[in-house]
Amino acid sequence: MNPEEHMNTATNHKAATIGRTGARGLTTAIASAVLAGCGSLTSTYERPVAPVPAQFATIAASDATVAAPDLAWQDFFQDARLKQLIALALEHNRDLRVAALNLEQARAQWQVRRADEVPTMGVGATGSRVPTTNGGTSTSYSAGFTITNFEADFFGRLRNLSESAQAQLLASMESRKTVQISLIASVASSYLSLLADDAQLRLTRETLASREESMRLTKLTFDAGVSSGLDLRGAESLVASARVALAQLERQRALDLNTLNLLVGQQLPDAALAELPAGLPLTAQGLMGVVPSGLPSEVLLRRPDVRAAEQQLLAANANIGAARAAFLPRITLTTSLGTASSQFSGLFRSGSFGWTFAPQILLPIFDGGRNQANLDAALIGRDIAVAQYEKAIQGAFREVADALASRATLAEQLRAQSAQAVAEQARLELIELRYQQGTTSAFERLDAQRSSFAVRQAVVQLQLQQAQNLVAVYKTLGGGWKE
Repeated sequence: MNPEEHMNTATNHKAATIGRTGARGLTTAIASAVLAGCGSLTSTYERPVAPVPAQFATIAASDATVAAPDLAWQDFFQDARLKQLIALALEHNRDLRVAALNLEQARAQWQVRRADEVPTMGVGATGSRVPTTNGGTSTSYSAGFTITNFEADFFGRLRNLSESAQAQLLASMESRKTVQISLIASVASSYLSLLADDAQLRLTRETLASREESMRLTKLTFDAGVSSGLDLRGAESLVASARVALAQLERQRALDLNTLNLLVGQQLPDAALAELPAGLPLTAQGLMGVVPSGLPSEVLLRRPDVRAAEQQLLAANANIGAARAAFLPRITLTTSLGTASSQFSGLFRSGSFGWTFAPQILLPIFDGGRNQANLDAALIGRDIAVAQYEKAIQGAFREVADALASRATLAEQLRAQSAQAVAEQARLELIELRYQQGTTSAFERLDAQRSSFAVRQAVVQLQLQQAQNLVAVYKTLGGGWKE
């Protein structure tokens, strides 16, 4: 070997050595970057601090031992007719049916994501004809079991997508609970409104009958020349106003009945509305479990809508891991096991067994910024989910605080209103007596009748508000669903 050849050989050997060293270095660098990134693909989840006070406003002391979420609606509501209506609503209401179907759809989507993590095996046959360099063609046939483009999820992309779908499923479960809680409260509130309508109608009919009798007597005295036309017109005005109130209440009852029909999802059975009780069960003890004093706001974390918002946050967090994994190599595998032959007739002959194994690794280098944009969108989606979670807690806190504040004042307001109704009724009876004796004017008598009717109507309205407030407290604390 001459010196020039020796030099060329040495140079080539050195270049080959440098090339192998560089390849190993590049491989090591990629592996190090991959391993460094694997531990931080998915952000560690930490529940955001609730942006609400630790305690609700001070509530009157009570002996409550069961929290609202642990009190089943069958135990909370005591009226048999109301229980029947709620049961019918849970069976036939369309909103609840849609929520249940959304839950099943989310379950199916989760199953799709889970299926991406395992190979999909099928049976297939292929045939190909390719031109050769000598002007001929090469023909091949194969048949057997195949696995196509199975992704080896080394970096958790598919796992994170599956976790996101699972969180969406859990959010759908909580949303269904929220729909049920709202439905139960709406049915109860509408039923109480219907009872209040009946009470108002009874009161108005009694008032109308009394005023018609009063007008009849006034007309007799007017015909006899004892009373004036002003007294007669005043009596007629009171009768007309009572008839107006009666028509309004009949219309309101029809509307409330339609609302209850819609909530129940079918025409109400006659037995559910027959012989409604004459007195509103608005102050019955045991209609709702009592609220503990100094109720902690942590109870909000048991509300299904808050838990659904947290599951959406978990889903957004998992999407970040999937978006980060898109920057790393994607390893796919295509393989087949069966028979192969250059002729179709020899495809299943002895000795035609064949197999293929074709792994592929793809590292994205240039994608026009798609992966970075997806990661940015995932990070922003997580921030949105955090804000929505905090908003859900704040909204829940306000609902509970409003319901508890109303509960604390409605009882006192109802006591005062009832006392006024008793006083107005006594005043009306005294004025009626004095009017019969001729020591008071008809105007004062009409004013007393009008005031007594208005105050008695206000008592019924306050009774309704107090009962509906009890339902609202139960609902806002997460009652109506028990595991």
